[in-house]
Amino acid sequence: MNAATETCRLNPFERYLTLWVAVCMLAGIALGKLLPGMTDALRRLEFGGGSQINVPIAVLIWLMIYPMMLKVDLASVLGVGRRPKGLLITCFVNWLVKPFSMALFGWLFFKGLFLPLIGPQLADQYIAGVIILAAAPCTAMVFVWSYLTRGDPAYTLVQVSVNDLLMLVLFAPIVTFLVSGASALTVPFNVLLYAVVCFIVIPLAAGSATRYFLIRSRGRDWFECSFLPRFHPVAVMALLATLVLIFAFQADNLTKRFVHVVLIAIPILIQVYFNSSLVYGLMKLFRAPHSVAAPGALIGASNFFELAVATAIALYGPESGAALATVVGVLVEVPVMLSVCAVCNRTRHWFAAAGPDECPQPRPGCCANWQSFIMAPSGGS
Repeated sequence: MNAATETCRLNPFERYLTLWVAVCMLAGIALGKLLPGMTDALRRLEFGGGSQINVPIAVLIWLMIYPMMLKVDLASVLGVGRRPKGLLITCFVNWLVKPFSMALFGWLFFKGLFLPLIGPQLADQYIAGVIILAAAPCTAMVFVWSYLTRGDPAYTLVQVSVNDLLMLVLFAPIVTFLVSGASALTVPFNVLLYAVVCFIVIPLAAGSATRYFLIRSRGRDWFECSFLPRFHPVAVMALLATLVLIFAFQADNLTKRFVHVVLIAIPILIQVYFNSSLVYGLMKLFRAPHSVAAPGALIGASNFFELAVATAIALYGPESGAALATVVGVLVEVPVMLSVCAVCNRTRHWFAAAGPDECPQPRPGCCANWQSFIMAPSGGS
C-alpha cells in the first residue's frame, strides 16, 4: 500500500484526546472543589512578587513548549524563499486578520449580544481572553493535524517555526493594542513582556541551542529518531497535568458560569472557522498544493493555548474571566481541529493532483512509528 492510499491514523491517545481533556476537566474541577486549600496554595506560587506567573503552570508549560521549540529549524526557515506563497498567506491571516477579527467578534458578542447576560466587567475580561487566544497562533499539535491531512511535514515545520519567531515581536504589541482598544482593561506591558520572555524566548533559545549542539555532535538521525521521541510522553503528561491545574484554578467559574462557557465558545468557533476557511480559500486561489493548503488552514484554526492561558493568568489572575476565556479555547480546540481536518480531506479534489508521497511517512529504518515522526519532522523545506 503506498502513502497516497494508506489512511493516516491517530494513536489511541490522540484519537480520544477530547475524552482525556474532559477527564482532566472533571479531575481539575474535583480538585478545586474538594481540596480548595491545596489549590489556593498552588495558585499563590509565583516567580517573584508582582510577576503573576504561576510556578507550577510555568514549569509544566516549559515541559510542553521545549519539545516543540526543539523542532524549530532555523536553517529551514532561511530557505523558505524557495516556496513563499503558502507561508505568506498563513502569516497574513495569522497576524493581520486573526487577532483583529477575534477582537471584532468578541466586541460584537460580549459588548453587544451577550452584554445583558454577562455584564460589562466580565465582557471586558472575556474580550481580553479571546484576543490573547487569537494572538497566539499554532501549537505542537499542528504536526498531528498536518499528518491527518497528508500535509507536507517539512513545510508545516517551516510555517510553525516562522510563526513562533514572529510571535517574539508581534504577540505583546498586538495584545496590548487590541485589548486596550476593544475593552476597558489595561495591559500591564511589563507583565506581558515577562510572559513572552518566560514562555517563548527562553524555551526557543534552549531548544535552538540544544538542537544545534546535539545535531552537530551526534547527527540529525540520532537527534530526530532517538532524542526527540523521548520527550513525547513527558510533553503528554505535562499537557494533562496543566489541564488539571487550569481547570482546578477555574473550578468555581466553570461550575457557576456554565452558561458563560457556552457563550464564550460561540465567537471562538465562528472566528476559528472564518480564519481557517479564509486561509484555505486563499491557498486555492493562489494555487498552493493541498499538502501546503491543509496545514495552513489548520494553523489558521489552531491556537498556542499554552501561551494564551499562561499569559491570561499572568495578566489578570487564574480566576479571571480572561483566563476562563482561554480555557474555553482549550475545550473547543480538539473537536474543532478534527472537523477542519475532515473538511480538508474531503475537499482534496479541489486542488491539483499530488504525487504518491503526499502522506508523510518515516524514513526507512528511522522513526518507526508515526508518533515519533511527528515529534521529529524532517528539517528541510
